Amino acid sequence: MPQQTSSSRVQKRRQATLLEIRSTARQLLREHGPTGVTVNAVAREMGMSGPAVYRYYPSHDALVEAVIADFYQELTTTMHAARDACPPGQPGRRLTATCRSMRAWAIQHPGEFSWMFASPVDAAARTDAESPRLRAGQQFEKVFLDQFVDIWEQNPVPARPFKDLDPSLQRQILAYAKRSDSPLPPEALHQFLTSWIRLYGLLCMEVLHQLDFAYSDLEPVFEETLRELCAMHHLEYDPPQAS
Repeated sequence: MPQQTSSSRVQKRRQATLLEIRSTARQLLREHGPTGVTVNAVAREMGMSGPAVYRYYPSHDALVEAVIADFYQELTTTMHAARDACPPGQPGRRLTATCRSMRAWAIQHPGEFSWMFASPVDAAARTDAESPRLRAGQQFEKVFLDQFVDIWEQNPVPARPFKDLDPSLQRQILAYAKRSDSPLPPEALHQFLTSWIRLYGLLCMEVLHQLDFAYSDLEPVFEETLRELCAMHHLEYDPPQAS
């Protein structure tokens, strides 16, 4: 029993140090941008040596992977909470609430959002089932994919016939369907991807200030996009609550 207790304490200290390393990296990201997040910088902030940090994360890439995984998990939890605050029988409200919570998080955490979606992913990590970033990213992906499955199962809407799509698109969508193990038929999966591209593309342009030349407030543009997506999927659009 004493040996087990000692081992448990060591493990708790290790987990606490891992969390502190990732939290310090996040703070450096906010203050100095991606280039400011180095192993040596993290070590200095924590009063450790670089080699000591490497005992917890074997490389800078491993640290980045772990930090980005935290961001994905945080965003996924935020979106789940917004979705689950709406009744299951109101898919339009659940979808718009989820999308709005994603936008709010991204605007409040632009550095984190940019690191998640703009930083390169190592080729090996894209297929490494043990990659924390890959696993967390897949859970994030399922927030939307599962909602579109629910929407389709409750009220399948007419979609463009799959055979009418470009052959290259057909091959890619079928490959994605296999990877994601989605129950959606391929034509519905194409609608889901089209919807996600519109949402994600607009949000990226907002967070990265690519539309500042024309807009100072992109919320109405985002809401217009949500309205159009609801119409595409025959859902009732639920306007945002007045603050």
